[in-house]
Amino acid sequence: MFNGIIESLGKIAFVIAEGSNRHFTIESAISSELKIDQSVAHDGVCLTVVNVSGNQHEVTAVKETLRRSNLSIKKAGDMINLERSMLMNARPDFFGGRIDGHLVQGHADGVAVCKKIKSENGSWLFEFRYDEKYSPLLADKGSVSINGVALTVIKPSKKKFSAVIIPYTFNNTNFHLLHEGDEVNIEFDIVGKYVYRILRQGR
Repeated sequence: MFNGIIESLGKIAFVIAEGSNRHFTIESAISSELKIDQSVAHDGVCLTVVNVSGNQHEVTAVKETLRRSNLSIKKAGDMINLERSMLMNARPDFFGGRIDGHLVQGHADGVAVCKKIKSENGSWLFEFRYDEKYSPLLADKGSVSINGVALTVIKPSKKKFSAVIIPYTFNNTNFHLLHEGDEVNIEFDIVGKYVYRILRQGR
């Protein structure tokens, strides 16, 4: 489980295809601190660390993960957002820690397309287009994860929604590298998904 607060940017050093899987070697400031079997969100996609060597770590994405995310088009040199799983015990004398973003599973529901980027005198307004079948899962001022970043939804419609990016987030995630037309990973709020499922079963 994650909270959508990015710890570091990582650079894809190598991508190796093996059958329907893709192995990614990532170089980052936190790679040397990772351990094999740890869960790390890569652009919002939870992947298991399978090897650590110096300032690099390796993860594998399987067919289903590649189908639902933009990892299928990632290549060497691309920058991705990294977040380790959140700590539930922040201090020995305090049971539980703060959740600064929102609950993010690291299970991408699909991809959205960045349609518009607008500078707003100190912040940036990003507009995303997504599959309208997911529209019941978005609520104005609700939560959504884009490339692993916890964001607040603005003016959702059946096919698009917007989000404001503050300068710190813009500069310390790969949002400053996004262009109009780029695909991003999207994960909808887990609470909204379960509520929607329960309501549909009750019909």
